[in-house]
Amino acid sequence: MRRFIITRVLYSILTLWILTVIIFSMVRLTGDPAELLSEYPGAPEADLEAQRERWGLNEPWPTQYRKFVFNVFRGDFGRSFQFGTSVTDIYFQRLPNSLQLAAAGFFISMVIGIPLGILSAVKINSVWDNIGKIVALLGLSIPGFFVALVLILIFGVKLDWLPVIGKGDHFWDIQYLIMPSFALGWYFAGSILRLTRSSMLEVLGSDYVKLARLKGVPEWVVIAKHALKNAMIPIITLAGLQLVLMINVAVIIEVIFQWPGVGSLILDGLLGRDFPVVQGSLLMAGTMIVGVNLLLDILYACVDPRIRLAS
Repeated sequence: MRRFIITRVLYSILTLWILTVIIFSMVRLTGDPAELLSEYPGAPEADLEAQRERWGLNEPWPTQYRKFVFNVFRGDFGRSFQFGTSVTDIYFQRLPNSLQLAAAGFFISMVIGIPLGILSAVKINSVWDNIGKIVALLGLSIPGFFVALVLILIFGVKLDWLPVIGKGDHFWDIQYLIMPSFALGWYFAGSILRLTRSSMLEVLGSDYVKLARLKGVPEWVVIAKHALKNAMIPIITLAGLQLVLMINVAVIIEVIFQWPGVGSLILDGLLGRDFPVVQGSLLMAGTMIVGVNLLLDILYACVDPRIRLAS
């Protein structure tokens, strides 16, 4: 078990190192931020060079990367070009808003995906199964931004039931949360539904489920205790990763509804060539994803010894 954990930790560290190289390189390919940081368009080269020197952009890329990695190890993701404050402070100011939106979207995806997936598997080739297939197909094929625009048109413009932009002044202003959370959770509901259905079908066809039915165990006990319990492992994996993605990369939804979260922060950083903001935000998002994967691997190894023995 110790060898398995050490191996997974080393893989995670390697993944994060590769991620830092990719993020650092791709961000610098977007252009020179000195042009945007200058006080006026068409600034002379001397002013641009002064901006590069101020932010350390005149140094060679290897030197900049070495400083970036060294600062990251100290927990310092740099200072924003645009805001002049710590990237960590900006990120954690926006993070609660993204957590609120992601939690609501995650709840919607689970409420739609898991019950419909179970019903679709139990009532296979029935009307309920067809409904589940249609919902899954629509969820995976209709992009979230289109759902968001339709919701705005119907409930925000035509009916004037819900506010279109912003998040309200208080945490309990849930009327601002309804449309963006549904638009965010819609796609993930489709993937959860499909995975729940396929996992349940696989488990329902297993020998121990057939044996439980032959023993006369009530059908609801077979489904809830024997089938669902074993089918939940891949579902929990996907759900955990989806929650992390909802928190950090809900860029389009946050921009459409002007939700002040991490996704809109990343977009603002890209448009403003704010290297520290983009680097820090993406690296913290990547760390969350890698950390969740590592935790799930360790939990699987604890539950199923075959996983750690095969590694």
